[in-house]
Amino acid sequence: MNSFENKVIVITGGNSGIGLATAKELRRRGAQVVISGRDEKSLAEASNAIGGDTLALRADVSKIAEIEKLFATVKQRFAGIDVLFANAGVAKFSPVQDATEAHFDENMDINFKGAFFTVQKALPLLRDGGAVIFNTSVVDQKGWAGTSVYSASKAALRSLTRTLAAELVGRKIRVNAVAPGPISTPIYGRMGMPADALDQFASGIIAQVPMNRFGDPEEIAKAVAFLASDEASYITGVELNIDGGLGQL
Repeated sequence: MNSFENKVIVITGGNSGIGLATAKELRRRGAQVVISGRDEKSLAEASNAIGGDTLALRADVSKIAEIEKLFATVKQRFAGIDVLFANAGVAKFSPVQDATEAHFDENMDINFKGAFFTVQKALPLLRDGGAVIFNTSVVDQKGWAGTSVYSASKAALRSLTRTLAAELVGRKIRVNAVAPGPISTPIYGRMGMPADALDQFASGIIAQVPMNRFGDPEEIAKAVAFLASDEASYITGVELNIDGGLGQL
């Protein structure tokens, strides 16, 4: 198991789901973990669950001023950071004909704009030889009705992964992405669907997954840990699918 002793890891959206699982995994491997999120209560609960001297900071990544404040606080605590996991995101769906400007802005402001400026504001602190990892999605490769804006926001992140990898290769900073398929996280409960409709939605997704199940957040966390580690020292610009075969078969 690759050690992250003396490494500083920043995870946006680290207070639940994939972000929380990744924070726990990297803390278990010895990292000093910084998590951010929008909800004070869940941040405090996540910090306790992660343990150690986890730094939990409230920040809404759709607001650049709050991203700047996040990294100003990180700078006060640490000399630099080694890994950035730009994980914060939302999943809001709508058919094109029903999509509102608010729906468009929420998806893009958090999923793409937020990730873009998170990296930009982190760069002065990111040590040469470090790693940036984005959380994309299987939807950036497939066309599912009702996911147009969400899918576009994730496809933009896939493009940014390649561009940023090219820009930062001179600093030996590797930039990669994990592309989860359906994962058992609280994000589905925030879709605003009634319980019976949500169950039907989940069953429909599982029927499409070759491995016939939802993934676990811990399975994504281990992939993030791999891409962040020296074991992935010759990998940059890639998107690693962790989707039970959904995007491939």
